[in-house]
Amino acid sequence: MNLASLVAAHAKRTPGKRAVVVPHGRDSRGRVAYTHLTFGQVEDEIEAFARGLSGIGIERGMKVVLMVRPGLDFLPLTYALFRLGAVPVLIDPGMGRKNLLHCIRQVGPEAFIGVPLAHLARKLFPRSFAKIRIHVTIGRRWLWGGYAMADIHQPTGEAVPAPTTQPEELAAIIFTTGSTGPPKGVEYTHGMFAAQVATLGQAFGLTSDDIDMPGFALFALYTLAMGLTVIIPDMDPTRPALVTPERIIEAVTDHGATFSFGSPALWNRVSLHCLEHGIRLPSLRGITMAGAPIPGYLHERMLGHILGGGAEIHTPYGATECLPVTSFEGSRILAETLGKTQAGAGYCVGRPLPGISLRVIRIHDEALPRWSQVEELPTGEIGEIVVQGAVVSRRYHQLPEKTRLHKIYETADEKGGPFWHRIGDAGYLDDAGRLWFCGRVAHRVVTGDATLYTVCCEALVNNHPAVYRSALVGLGSDRYRQEPVLIVEPAEGHFPADDAGAAKLREELMAIVRGNPLTASIGKLMFHRSFPVDIRHNAKIFREKLAVWAAEQPECRGGVS
Repeated sequence: MNLASLVAAHAKRTPGKRAVVVPHGRDSRGRVAYTHLTFGQVEDEIEAFARGLSGIGIERGMKVVLMVRPGLDFLPLTYALFRLGAVPVLIDPGMGRKNLLHCIRQVGPEAFIGVPLAHLARKLFPRSFAKIRIHVTIGRRWLWGGYAMADIHQPTGEAVPAPTTQPEELAAIIFTTGSTGPPKGVEYTHGMFAAQVATLGQAFGLTSDDIDMPGFALFALYTLAMGLTVIIPDMDPTRPALVTPERIIEAVTDHGATFSFGSPALWNRVSLHCLEHGIRLPSLRGITMAGAPIPGYLHERMLGHILGGGAEIHTPYGATECLPVTSFEGSRILAETLGKTQAGAGYCVGRPLPGISLRVIRIHDEALPRWSQVEELPTGEIGEIVVQGAVVSRRYHQLPEKTRLHKIYETADEKGGPFWHRIGDAGYLDDAGRLWFCGRVAHRVVTGDATLYTVCCEALVNNHPAVYRSALVGLGSDRYRQEPVLIVEPAEGHFPADDAGAAKLREELMAIVRGNPLTASIGKLMFHRSFPVDIRHNAKIFREKLAVWAAEQPECRGGVS
């Protein structure tokens, strides 16, 4: 069981079909020139890299940090590692020096393949890279030595025998975004990857006839394995909220892309440009948005003004440790659940996908080693969401304490027996079996008299036209007796110009807060110019950072900064 075998099968069936397309400069009139690899060429590249990597000592089970920009080399390199049975370690670019070094130390990789800037970090902070003995530079080598691209790309020679990787065998280590703490390395097995490919294809109705434009580069690992043509857009993958809309639009229209996976922050920016210039994207029959709850206005904008008739927006729910768990359509959100969401009921993410078991249990902040210790909650009661299925990772890499905290085992066999993953989210099931997401468990604010959930409370003020988004945080050292504070990021052009403007907007918003029993206990509201967000989707709000910021604000100024 190996994703590389799926790509090989597509190469055998349709060797001349375009597989990976990337922008490659512009002509004198500003038009984009593209270069591409067919599936046959991708398979040849995978074989060339597998031959070269094997020649320098990369072997089955070896952990290999891969820090290469999306392009013609990224996918063949990754699949070559899969083919050899090596374990690519995939770390988000742009996560910052501290988190990057933390991730490297946590994994203890033996090999490192990266662009020159990544190698510069390796030389500047050698202690974090102490276990690495094989270095490969994709680009110009400077003074650090090691191997170059020519050393690992061997187009001719004998084929490298591919090991028969097993479903339970470690295939990759992918890091979480770190939205509620330091990023954690999640172990992906070959069986988990295969289950994800099957589930994602079924959930989004994808076939090999589709053309993918991934706004999140790692998603291309799945769509290429499904046989889709992958169009790599001209964008900075660490800043989807700041994409140049014209470049996303041209990637879609130049190739007739039918599908795209991207952050709501990306599509918010692109859709505003489309709306302003009267641009439609009729070839896109499906868009998948993930990373944070998608506001109703974005569904309305995309479905009503930009996508063609019959197109759909998919909003899958899951996490790095378990993807996907549920999925819900944008058209149904608008028709069935948006009003309830805006009234504080949480965000509906749909029913569990085939092969997924989902339960809601009583919230506990400590470990729950056995399922016999769990209290399942009835329909409609908010609790902690736990999931089970083939797409769920069994452990974090070399983090036994985190694994114990997030896994619940049905039997004493913790290595191979059935288990449940504590996804870290709060929510509830409705009478139709649909899951409603209410926010992260770690972000709930317990006042001593009540428990406030972020998504439910924030939705009430997010309806105000002057509000872009909001964040509920708790102040105080006692986790179970905190003061709730609502922090608001005003919409563009609506940030208060002075204390009088702040007082007016605050009073309007506090009237909403005081008028609803969900939020009536919130007595303090502050304004913030730009929320800190994750680097993967630019959509997850770092509420821990906002709580620290709020605690530092002079109360007499009301938090205007």
